[in-house]
Amino acid sequence: MSGHSKWSTIKRKKEVLDQKRGKIFTKLIKEITVAAKIGGGDVDGNPRLRLAVDNAKSANMPLDNIDRAIKKATGELEGVVFLELMYEGYGPSGVAFIVECLTDNKNRTVADVRHLFTKHGNGLGETGSVAWMFDRKGIIALPKQGKEEDEIFEIILEAGADDLQTEDEFFEVTTSVDSFETVRKAIVDAGLEIENASLQWIAKNTIEVEGEASEKVEKLFDMLDDSDDVQNVYSNADFKE
Repeated sequence: MSGHSKWSTIKRKKEVLDQKRGKIFTKLIKEITVAAKIGGGDVDGNPRLRLAVDNAKSANMPLDNIDRAIKKATGELEGVVFLELMYEGYGPSGVAFIVECLTDNKNRTVADVRHLFTKHGNGLGETGSVAWMFDRKGIIALPKQGKEEDEIFEIILEAGADDLQTEDEFFEVTTSVDSFETVRKAIVDAGLEIENASLQWIAKNTIEVEGEASEKVEKLFDMLDDSDDVQNVYSNADFKE
């Protein structure tokens, strides 16, 4: 089992979509709201908003919910202002964590995240204490749907992608941050379906965990991921069966 990053994180969330649909919708709405607040409500002119809307549609979010979130962000409807926060910390066995949050109450969020790290990990770290162990990358997941790897590779290589990996049911494309939107557009223009696309923190090196240590790391990851203000969680854990 791979570490908590890249498509493994997205796929894991999709597997519990039915049980957590409301929570996932909340996270997607927050991202749409922040994207529209920062870059405007025009989907065609705001790449971050377009990405957030595409991901919301992939999760089968009703279009009315998406439209309402955009209008709240642009002031057409009354809405909440969200702050973007990132926390770094260490879990069991020295596993590094990056936690991205969107919140309307910074004090509540930092208290909740600190509590989880104190109770189930080794505490929060200073800014930069963990981030240097990760690279910021674009990750695009495509359903195979009978496509050949060579066909996908030709499309993404020409657009500037870094790598292509083949999973059981998906192709996983890795890009730099600068090339992410260009590669995503090339895939769309080629008529290929995108299951999920996002910018993620990818560990440069992983730490192997197994047995009891694996269970402890998994528990911290799950509790962070379930927190209302947490958008994304990344770690450098490499889980061994």
